[in-house]
Amino acid sequence: MLPIGVASKAEASTCSIRSVLSNVTGKWRMIIILALEDEPKRFGEIKRCIGDVTQRVLTENLRGLQRDGYLTRSVDPGPPVAVSYELTPLGRSLVEMLKPLVYWSHAQMDAVKAARLDYDRSQTM
Repeated sequence: MLPIGVASKAEASTCSIRSVLSNVTGKWRMIIILALEDEPKRFGEIKRCIGDVTQRVLTENLRGLQRDGYLTRSVDPGPPVAVSYELTPLGRSLVEMLKPLVYWSHAQMDAVKAARLDYDRSQTM
């Protein structure tokens, strides 16, 4: 079994697996990384690509991904000033790991919907 168990909260805070997974599997982070798969994008392009993310949440998640080394932020002084984001080699390796999960998710959606319906029906009885 993978070493995912911990004995204390202190041990959990230093667990490398938990640290990496919790930072990359947040609601928006995987989507942001996938949005940058093909090319660098400016902030507005990323926001339009994703659609339903707020500016504040996108900014926070971009900073977190940059801090962890998955992407870089480049500033072109312009005029006008242009800020773009690009995946690093670490980010590209993560995309290659995420793509099979994305394909699997798409292929399993009907089964997941059916399971949800079955569960919801069983809870109302």
